[in-house]
Amino acid sequence: MSELLLTASTGREQGTRPSRRLRREGRVPAVVYGLGQDPVQVSVAWPELRLALTTDAGMNALITLDIEGDKQLSIVKDLQRHPVRRDVLHIDFLRVDPDAEIDVEVPVVLVGEAKNVTQKSGMVDHVMHSIMVHAKITAIPDQFTVDITELDVGESIRVEHLDLPEGVRPAGDPEAAIAVGVITRSTMESIRADERAEEDALAEGEEGAEGAESEDGESSDDED
Repeated sequence: MSELLLTASTGREQGTRPSRRLRREGRVPAVVYGLGQDPVQVSVAWPELRLALTTDAGMNALITLDIEGDKQLSIVKDLQRHPVRRDVLHIDFLRVDPDAEIDVEVPVVLVGEAKNVTQKSGMVDHVMHSIMVHAKITAIPDQFTVDITELDVGESIRVEHLDLPEGVRPAGDPEAAIAVGVITRSTMESIRADERAEEDALAEGEEGAEGAESEDGESSDDED
């Protein structure tokens, strides 16, 4: 997990107008809380924050906040964005103990090509894009990589199939599906249409055979 240093300034006014003014100045309003200490209202520079959030660890980056010389270890607990512009409006930092365990979401990335699925005109349904795990913050992986090469239709890769790092365990249902090989609705409809066409062809063939047998019987009677 990445560890970064971010300078946070105190003394910011609360409220909508002061927050807007801060954002115009290139700063993001924030709050720091946790570990039984009082919450502290701070602001951080957007360029520094953006760099902290664009490492491989993403939202799980381990950030050391320098608050007027007091360095506090933290992670991003919540981040609010503008619904249209996607600008960061506010951010919550959670103080963390490096020796304690926490629950945190880790992204899941699928790799490989499920040829057994595609050859059957199916698709891979990526059910879980992140997994909640319980671990020390220094042991949390940046992401989980799941190989779907051997996946087949009707099969699934579950949380329990993950090769978790030492000290990391799932916080949710270990049997929950991460990826599933499925047949799409359009493919199922195509298969049903083919089956119906085949059944109709067989029925027509049987009717034709019965008709031929009847004609043969009538011809025999005429000869007599």
